[in-house]
Parts: sequence; structure tokens; C-alpha cells
Amino acid sequence: MRQIVLDTETTGFNPKLGNRIVEIGCVELHNRMLTGNNLHFYLNPDRESEEGALAVHGLTTEFLSDKPRFHEVVEEFREYIRGAELIIHNAPFDLAFLNHEFKMMNLPPFDGHYGSIIDTLVQAKEMRPGKRNSLDALCDHFGISNAHRKLHGALLDAELLADVYLAMTRGQNSLSMDVEVEAAGGGVHLEHVALADVLVLSASTDEVAAHEDLLNGLDKAVKGSCVWRAAAA
Repeated sequence: MRQIVLDTETTGFNPKLGNRIVEIGCVELHNRMLTGNNLHFYLNPDRESEEGALAVHGLTTEFLSDKPRFHEVVEEFREYIRGAELIIHNAPFDLAFLNHEFKMMNLPPFDGHYGSIIDTLVQAKEMRPGKRNSLDALCDHFGISNAHRKLHGALLDAELLADVYLAMTRGQNSLSMDVEVEAAGGGVHLEHVALADVLVLSASTDEVAAHEDLLNGLDKAVKGSCVWRAAAA
């Protein structure tokens, strides 16, 4: 399964008021593994960012002045996401801007370019009703380090969201199950039978080293401590 964790930064909060995308960040997952095949663009929106949006991402007009326009990267972007399942936090916001950009270029709606979509904000609200479910709050909840996140950035937020999504969907953590069985009156009495010895196979030195290398790679990908180190701690 190919999944793309996607995030955008914009000049404002409503594309109907002429606001544009200034950054796109995409992180690829294949069979729930980070591949490193990410995609990232800064974009020149040909307009100023609103004060509130600028305070969020810090991407000034001067910084964006020499960056490509959306139409210069759209084909690479379309090919990258084609047929993938998208993972977005608060998907309606990003989709509204992407559909607006595609409409301005007389392209088919963005909705038709990907296979399906997962909104992690919807998932989080179902898992944690009544609680804060911003990306920062979810990082805190799942023990994902975001100390390096001073401002929002599309690629950085996509990397954090990838870790959050994997943590949210990793499934049952324990191999045991707590099951209460109430014996009905008149039930058949069963003899206690000794369980077989539990075999413990320790990892070899090479396997431990390979595991540490993998964790180091995940730490590097998230620019901090990955969720698996937090779980081990």
C-alpha cells in the first residue's frame, strides 16, 4: 500500500479570498514504512501572506520571491500523488486550497488525482473525544518529539503527522488479552493442565545493531526521538 502524508502552508485561511499555497510537503509510506521518497516545494504565490498566516509559517514574501509558481511544479506533484492514499490532518482545509489551485489552471479537480483519503483529525476525535487533537497535542499524547518545531512547515508537519498516524494505527500493543470468564452453574469442571515451557530467543549482536541502525534512521527522519524509542522507554 502506498500512502502519502501531505501538508500545505498558505498565505491565508480562505482560498475564496484569493489566498494561495506557499509550501507543499509530502512524506511517502509504503506498507507502513517510511521510504524517504519525499516531495517538498516552496512556492511563489504572487501575493503577500496575511498577518495571521505569516505568524504561523514565517515564510516571507522576500523568501518566496525566487521560488517556482504552482504551475511550474504541478505535473511533478500530480505524478507523485497519483493513485496513492492521502493522509492529511484536517483534510478539508488542504483540499480546498489544492482544488482552488487546480481550478485556476483549468485542470481536473484535485480530488480525482488520488486513490482515497484519511483525515487524521477525524480519526483523533473518534479516539479522543472532547480532547485537544491538534498535531502538537497528538505528538504530546504519543510521545513524539516536536521540540524542534518553532514554526509550522509543510514538510516538517508531514513528517510529524506520519509518526502520529503510525502511532494511532499500530493496533494492539500486547499479545495477551484480559478476558473474564464467568462459569455458569452446573458447568463442566476442567482439570488444570501445565503449560508448555516458554522459549525465549534473544536477538543476536548483529540483529541488535541492525535494530539500532533502524531506530537511528527513524530519529533522523523525524529530527528528534521516534515513537519507538519513546515506547521502549
